[in-house]
Amino acid sequence: MASEIVELKTQQYRDAASAGKFQDRFDKTHTSAAVHALREHVSPTHGEGTKVAVKTAGRVVAKREMGKAIFAQLHDVTGRIQVYLNKSGDSAGIFDGFKDDVSIGDFVGVEGDLFITRTGELTIQVRQFALLNKAIQTLPEKFHGIEDVETRYRQRYLDLVMNEEARNVALKRIAVIRVLRRVLEDEGFLEVETPVLQTTPSGALARPFYTHHNALDIECTLRIAPETWLKRLVGGGMDRVFEFARCFRNEGISHAHLQDFTMLEFYAAYWNWDDQRRFVTKMLRKVIEDGFGTTTMNVRGHAIDFAGEWPVYTLADLLARDADLDITQLTTRESLLAAAKSRDLYSEDLEPLSWANLIDALYKKVSRPKLIQPCFVTKYPAEMAPLARKNADDPNYVDIFQLLVGGVELIKAYSELVDPLDQRQRLEEQSQARQAGDDEAMPMDDDFVLAMEHGFPPMAGVGIGIDRLVAILCGQDNIKEAVLFPLMRPQG
Repeated sequence: MASEIVELKTQQYRDAASAGKFQDRFDKTHTSAAVHALREHVSPTHGEGTKVAVKTAGRVVAKREMGKAIFAQLHDVTGRIQVYLNKSGDSAGIFDGFKDDVSIGDFVGVEGDLFITRTGELTIQVRQFALLNKAIQTLPEKFHGIEDVETRYRQRYLDLVMNEEARNVALKRIAVIRVLRRVLEDEGFLEVETPVLQTTPSGALARPFYTHHNALDIECTLRIAPETWLKRLVGGGMDRVFEFARCFRNEGISHAHLQDFTMLEFYAAYWNWDDQRRFVTKMLRKVIEDGFGTTTMNVRGHAIDFAGEWPVYTLADLLARDADLDITQLTTRESLLAAAKSRDLYSEDLEPLSWANLIDALYKKVSRPKLIQPCFVTKYPAEMAPLARKNADDPNYVDIFQLLVGGVELIKAYSELVDPLDQRQRLEEQSQARQAGDDEAMPMDDDFVLAMEHGFPPMAGVGIGIDRLVAILCGQDNIKEAVLFPLMRPQG
């Protein structure tokens, strides 16, 4: 039956095209939302008062024929608007053409006057219409939409038509990026672009994607982070820079991770991590207030209040509070692992971890799920951030923070390492770990160290995963909901 419908619609398409019925443009003056905004200027009943003329276009998502009347719904990204045609009156000359040529799924443009029906719905009385294109495939049923999640991701264009929530998330993402960019530019940051194809994967602890550059006959990786390139620009005199960078990490899939994602990174010369912490607080509040109109929202089932001061914890604070582990005293892997066993926190996956990674694993197990309201977590072991500046009082740790909301890490920032001698030593240690089998460790990046040897100013940088930020703020449990076209395994 489905194939027969497609065959029929295909023939209708050919007939309309051969008859020259498709117009190649339409002077759309109003979106659906703009039409609805005119409601207060429209008379309460049809045919009375001053006429409000509009021209809009969109996809037909509903059509009802009632004898000498036709009601239809036009959809665009801002919403839907009802249109009305009658056999006599303003629509007399176009009624039959609309009835015969326009089907659900087709794109049409309409021109007419607004009125409000007896049921209170704002409607366009159509005086003229233009057939712009026809659909061969049938749209999903109106009231149930697309219920299969995988189909929604594969056919996002249909999801945006049928699913209001999907449209809202897409528009919120655009709004979030717009506010972030505006705040950065108002603070004097310059937007730049850095390479996606690289010869050395650097800027994060992650497994890269590999590719071959035919013209140069060299192996390349896709960017895992823009960090080292942005720091080069700061060293070159561009004191404040930012980039919305598409990044690629060949790692596992989860509800909170994607292999290709958008990262906002920005760096400020002469700032430290605490300057960035204050700026991030101001920035995120601006995003929430401007993009969502409130400072209180539901995040992963929790009522989150972004107003007020956000507390600051160290990893040591949290592990002492939640697991009675004093990592300032448990300074070896063996002592920390033994203490974890004595507190029933042991699992086999902890066994091969270093001291720093053991701290991270225990924190994620006992503390992170409890950090629901916005807060900062600071003072991480140096091994966990090989590009961050060591703390002046305790060089085993780095000057760093992460912002957590709803138990999820949203933002990471630190005072940047600008000591070329320390940087070379740490990258050499990373390179040794990589040779020993850690495929997420960083290789030696001699070009980056060379740039640092020419002198970098003190600076601090921030990384924000845009997809995760949007998913959290929009109350979505799966990060794919915040991405228009997530990568899917090909069907078949």
